[in-house]
Amino acid sequence: VLEFVSGDGSEERDRTSVLADDEQKGEEKKKPGKFWVYEQAIRVPFYGIYEVKKASVEMYHLVDGRYELMSANERGHYPIPPLGVELGIWQGQYDEMELPWLRWWDSEGNLLLTGDERSQLLASQLEQERQQKEAAQQRAEQLAERLRQMGINPDEV
Repeated sequence: VLEFVSGDGSEERDRTSVLADDEQKGEEKKKPGKFWVYEQAIRVPFYGIYEVKKASVEMYHLVDGRYELMSANERGHYPIPPLGVELGIWQGQYDEMELPWLRWWDSEGNLLLTGDERSQLLASQLEQERQQKEAAQQRAEQLAERLRQMGINPDEV
């Protein structure tokens, strides 16, 4: 689960338990905190908090029923082994905006492309192949013309 923080992040880090309701005699009932719900009720194996304004991410891993704050690897990413991916901050241009973005990498550290990026890469590769074929065709035509100038029929070679 990834929570995108728009405020100060206190809601996403709230560990108020459902049992706190029993302790609030006469007080207005308070709902359990998101952190507690993900950790104790739903037991999500990995919980991330992304602070958009700070461009920072915290990742937690459920170990023995409690979340442990994860440390980033040597690339500054947070590995999620069951999925074979890593999560981290990428600085670059996307959607015509230069910003720090929350992005995914494979377990070897290769950036996983978005759908648009994959489409652009494929279009670029296809254009490069087209240009290579066109250049090869032009070269073949030039060689055929040289053979003709030498009195040799290129179709008979």
